[in-house]
Amino acid sequence: MGAVERLQEDGARADARRNVARLVDAAREALAEVGIEVTAHEIARRAGVGIGTFYRRLSSREALLEAVLTDLLDEMTALAEDALTDPDPWAGFARFAHDYVRLRATSCGVREALGGTALDLAAPLARIRRRLRELVERAQRAGVLRPDVGWRDVAFLLAAVLPGDHTLGLVTPKGQWRRNLGLTLDGLRHSHTSG
Repeated sequence: MGAVERLQEDGARADARRNVARLVDAAREALAEVGIEVTAHEIARRAGVGIGTFYRRLSSREALLEAVLTDLLDEMTALAEDALTDPDPWAGFARFAHDYVRLRATSCGVREALGGTALDLAAPLARIRRRLRELVERAQRAGVLRPDVGWRDVAFLLAAVLPGDHTLGLVTPKGQWRRNLGLTLDGLRHSHTSG
């Protein structure tokens, strides 16, 4: 059961369930545009509900952020599972890498903002790690991903694709992660050169 479904259990009425889903969607959109400092008022406004409705459905802004984070992890797992069904191991791996980094980019530090939360992420993170390992090993067996790169290396490389706001005094252009990812994927692809 996903985080949205768990939140919706509290309000069995259809309009209550729709309000929770709209709040989660609005929070994801607001996080991508505004960042982690987005307020409950802004999220409620974007969802088209009043702040009273926000607090009737959710105990706090942090509870909503937890739901957003859990949903992001569930989505990442589903994307990895879908990528594993691609008949082309490289295309599946590259598509997952793109989707994974895109979702990390739009989460805008949700996990860090929740810092001391008691949210247990061990199970969803283990699922994502397992699927990433399967994607990497599948691509290596097909001879399209460098054999000298471990799946853990890939996890760190994908995380490193996201640039900070500034590097060496340069302002990071919007969408720089896409270029970084392209260069990373080029470096991971196994080239079959004959001697």
